[in-house]
Amino acid sequence: MTTSTTLRLEEITPANIEAALAVRVRPEQEFAVDPVVKSLAEAYVHGEKAWPRLILDGDRPVGFLMGFFGIDWYDDGSALRSGLWRLNIAAGEQGRGYGRFAVESVAAEVRRRGGQECFVTWHPGENGPENFYLGLGFRPNGEKAEEETVGVLELDRPGFSPSPSGTVPAWSGSAASSPAAAAR
Repeated sequence: MTTSTTLRLEEITPANIEAALAVRVRPEQEFAVDPVVKSLAEAYVHGEKAWPRLILDGDRPVGFLMGFFGIDWYDDGSALRSGLWRLNIAAGEQGRGYGRFAVESVAAEVRRRGGQECFVTWHPGENGPENFYLGLGFRPNGEKAEEETVGVLELDRPGFSPSPSGTVPAWSGSAASSPAAAAR
């Protein structure tokens, strides 16, 4: 795990878009997370609801995340949700705490915006991110978004800590098509 204190998120700009587009997960994880280029296209069409960010360790790009805020989950106004839409940690950078940093950053932004729950979806199966998200405190809520498991992290618990044991499996990937199938 990294001990760097220089981890930060940076908004995607003309100056760093090529670095963001260069982020690639391991080949066996590609089934579980769409490439950054698709995320940026979705961010464009979803506007303020999408929150794409480059993850940097110092000046070195190590990953990409995209949060979502106020997505109409069922397209009927009954459930506006926020959380982690996409997480891509570069293949050679996994297992160093960057995924944890990304999830904690999105959870902090959800909290800052008044949210009490942080949602994520994941593809089940071998080489998928389920154990990673469970290790951070997400729990399946019994729903599916297409074929993906929906997980929720309760942010309003007193003394909330993403991983009481301090150990999180080293997988960094996220839903390929959610949240809620990109708000249809």
